[in-house]
Amino acid sequence: MSENDVSTDEHVAAPVASTTMSGQTVLHPVRDAYMATVESLRDGGYCTATDLTVVDYLTHPGRTDLPEGVEPERYEVVVGLFDHTRRERVRLRIQVPAEDPTLPSLFDLFPGTEAMEREAYDLFGVCFDGHPDHSRILLPEDWTGHPLRKDEGIGAIPVQFKAASERR
Repeated sequence: MSENDVSTDEHVAAPVASTTMSGQTVLHPVRDAYMATVESLRDGGYCTATDLTVVDYLTHPGRTDLPEGVEPERYEVVVGLFDHTRRERVRLRIQVPAEDPTLPSLFDLFPGTEAMEREAYDLFGVCFDGHPDHSRILLPEDWTGHPLRKDEGIGAIPVQFKAASERR
């Protein structure tokens, strides 16, 4: 598999933009090629999903860190995969628009992403189609909003402190 072509049995090679960051391959699939890209990587030996998170780029318009042909969106889902045999990591950066913050769930391919996808939804509001449990994982079910979004207001939670002890 070359850095720019990712293929699966069901899909003919789909071109995926790639870059390198700190010696690590970074793939930039479009949303429509996300699952085919991940399936191909899994079939090629990347058997562990080490991380899945979201970045909100609301306050960074005009980003220049993406390869040519990749359009920046407000949200970026970042997925880390690891190949134990070759001891290699690959990172995927998928642009997700604010108007439709959804991606297919990786749960069927990597069951360990269940909590990571719930956390991404809970804190950023990115939904994962096909996820088995869309409930919140960190915040109460009745919480309104997604606190790590850049346009979310800063809340105030009263904190009670004990007086410092006289002993020193």
